[in-house]
Amino acid sequence: MIALTPACDWNHKSVPALANIPVTFIGQSASIELHGVEPNMKIVSLVALAIATFGAWLFRAGLPPTQASEGRVPVLVELFTSEGCSSCPPADAFLQKLDHDQPISGADIVVLSEHVDYWDELGWKDPYSSRLFTDRQAAYGQRFGLRTVYTPQMVVDGASEFVGNDSRLAEKAFSKAVSKAKIGIRFSSVSTEPGFVWAHLETDSLPAELGLREGEVYVALALDHAETQVSRGENSGRKLTYTWVRFAPAIASLRIFI
Repeated sequence: MIALTPACDWNHKSVPALANIPVTFIGQSASIELHGVEPNMKIVSLVALAIATFGAWLFRAGLPPTQASEGRVPVLVELFTSEGCSSCPPADAFLQKLDHDQPISGADIVVLSEHVDYWDELGWKDPYSSRLFTDRQAAYGQRFGLRTVYTPQMVVDGASEFVGNDSRLAEKAFSKAVSKAKIGIRFSSVSTEPGFVWAHLETDSLPAELGLREGEVYVALALDHAETQVSRGENSGRKLTYTWVRFAPAIASLRIFI
């Protein structure tokens, strides 16, 4: 097992809104407490991302608990999208299809909709948008050497990016991601009440083939379904639907060591 330790405290610079999210470390696992959850929000899933250097490896636990299918390798798929972008609905639909159909043999595709905020001044304010996701996309842009960011953009396991509804490039990225080493993460003792979520988290050891001695675990909340009737902007008159919309304020970070 990997010990979860508070040695590095919170990573405030790279992950905003962490200061009010305490973590209690218990031996080789940790108990987490997420604050700032809206009272009227139905919390349906916890997603944990194990990040090591420039790669993204694994995650998932649900509320109620769900586990990846036996023998299937989890693959994280992030879609940077916006309700103000007329090119985004096809990518939103593609993300929902990936989540529902799980079309890649041997892969458990874990999807997240992350709504950026730079479209909000162009006629319609996306209710799910956040500067947090804009900053995350910008960091990916620097990593991939892009001259500019764009929507819709899909990022797979933090290692490849492409236009969000390009099924050909998506399949290529998924096939590559399935072969990569992953870190098992498990949630237990999950409980909620208005404004709070509690959970106990455990991880497997860092795979030796990664050649790393430490990594970070990010814990976030997501809605399994969301929809909006858009009345202005490029998508005016359209009813848009989404799956696994990441909830910006509730996110925690902790570091894992061998």
